[in-house]
Amino acid sequence: MSEIKKEDWMQKRWRPAMGWLYMGICAFDFVIFPILWNLAQATYLKTIVFTQWSPLTLQGAGFFHIAMGAVLGLSAYGRSQEKIATTTSNGNAPVFGARKPAKTEDPVL
Repeated sequence: MSEIKKEDWMQKRWRPAMGWLYMGICAFDFVIFPILWNLAQATYLKTIVFTQWSPLTLQGAGFFHIAMGAVLGLSAYGRSQEKIATTTSNGNAPVFGARKPAKTEDPVL
């Protein structure tokens, strides 16, 4: 019987979760919060909008984006290496530019 490798949900799905989390943070910090900030000023202060939203993730010279880029980039590289290792261990690795050897038939004696 072949042994089925059981993986935890978090171990299997953390890379996409990090991508979705980063996309959500960027959407809120650069699109949604600036709009809400301006609407709140116009609604509650009953004046013109006089202060601009300052993105929270750009505080500290944007280190958050550098760190998330490193995490996502290195995890994508690691996943690529895992897939390559898996396919080469199975003998199914595609070799680009190489021709398949022609099948030769055994001569009939």
